[in-house]
Amino acid sequence: MRRVAAALVTGPSTAAPPGVDPAAFALAMAEDVYDTLAGLELLTAGLVAGPRAPHGLDELVWPGTPLIRLPDDGSEPTRAALDQFAAAGADQAALVAADAPDLPPLLVGKLFRALGSAPVAVCPTADGRLVALAARLPAPGWLGPVDLDGPDAMGALAGAPRRRDVAVGPGWHRLTAPADLALLDPGLEGWDATRTLLSRPPAPAPDRSGSTTGGG
Repeated sequence: MRRVAAALVTGPSTAAPPGVDPAAFALAMAEDVYDTLAGLELLTAGLVAGPRAPHGLDELVWPGTPLIRLPDDGSEPTRAALDQFAAAGADQAALVAADAPDLPPLLVGKLFRALGSAPVAVCPTADGRLVALAARLPAPGWLGPVDLDGPDAMGALAGAPRRRDVAVGPGWHRLTAPADLALLDPGLEGWDATRTLLSRPPAPAPDRSGSTTGGG
């Protein structure tokens, strides 16, 4: 059985604090999520890049790592990525939001274990979005567009024929606003790239005053 777990990068980070470039922050978090997935056994770790994903993702991973670039055709990235992994021969796949740099690997492992009894498994956030979604492949026909970033991503799974067709695992958090940085636990192992970026002094704000000096 071939398993794939990939970090889904949709665009520059909306959680970047002042002085930190949103694209660089998105890359740091994606690197941490990828490293978490790459440390899991019996699966292949990869990346999925949406149309607005920052450049430089291919520099974060080992050569030969699956890197799917989704077309800018308006298609919902979660289903599109699952379909591409199925076409590549995967039996199971998990998509993990790339703005969860401190996600414990145990939670990803639980999603794959849940696929033994359900065709879809999810890790939710407290506000109804999804941190990760895993599915047997090819994904079931009832699984329509499920946007991990959607405010009611859990509600989008209501089309499952039976409640037990969607296994809901323990929840976690995502970093979607600067205030969410308070959720990061400095004592928790991992999220090294994000930690390093946040520890750097903020870049000075550009001088936009336009003032000039001269002798009088």
